[in-house]
Amino acid sequence: MTDVEQLTRRWLQECVLALELCPFAAPVLKDDSLRIAVSVAATPELQLQDFLIELDLLQGCDEGKISTTLLVYAEGLQDFAEFLELLELAQALLEQAGLAGVVQLASFHPQYRFEGEPAAALSHFTNRSPRPMLHLLRESMLTRVLAQYPDPAAIPRRNIARLEAMGREAVASLWGDQTLAKRSALPNQRRIN
Repeated sequence: MTDVEQLTRRWLQECVLALELCPFAAPVLKDDSLRIAVSVAATPELQLQDFLIELDLLQGCDEGKISTTLLVYAEGLQDFAEFLELLELAQALLEQAGLAGVVQLASFHPQYRFEGEPAAALSHFTNRSPRPMLHLLRESMLTRVLAQYPDPAAIPRRNIARLEAMGREAVASLWGDQTLAKRSALPNQRRIN
C-alpha cells in the first residue's frame, strides 16, 4: 500500500467515518469493495488518461468486487482552480462515453471551496481531503442506498451542523493533521495501483 493510499484511508477513518460525513462509506470500507487508485500523473492529459482507466475498470468489474473508486492524485492539482478544470473535463468525458446517469463524479480537494460560501465557512471541510481526488460512484448503487436512508437531502445540513458544533479549532486541527501528513515524502509511488 502506498503512502498516499494510507493517508487516504486514514482520512476516511478519522474524518469521513468518525464524523459520519458519509453514512454510506462504512459498508464499502468494511467489505473492501472501495478501490483507491493513486495517480502520479503530472499533466492534465495523463491525469485524464488515469481517470479513463479507472472509469473503464469500474464499468468492467462486478459491483461486489469494486463498488466505487477514489482516484487520488498524488502529484499536481494543488491549485483548486486547476482541479476544477480537470473535473469539468472528466465530466465531459463521462458524458461523451454515454455514462451520464450510470456513473456520477464527486470531488474532494485540500482547498475545496463551495461557490457562494464565505471563505471561512466550515462547510468547505465536508469536501476537503488530504489530496485532490475524484470519486467515481455507480448511480445504481447510489440510488439503492439513498432509497434506504431517511431524508438524504438533510445530509449536507447535518454535516455542516456537526462541523460547526465541533468548532473551527477542532475542525482545523483534525484536517490540519491530515494536511500535515500529506506533505510527507512519498517514495515509491506507482502511477495506478
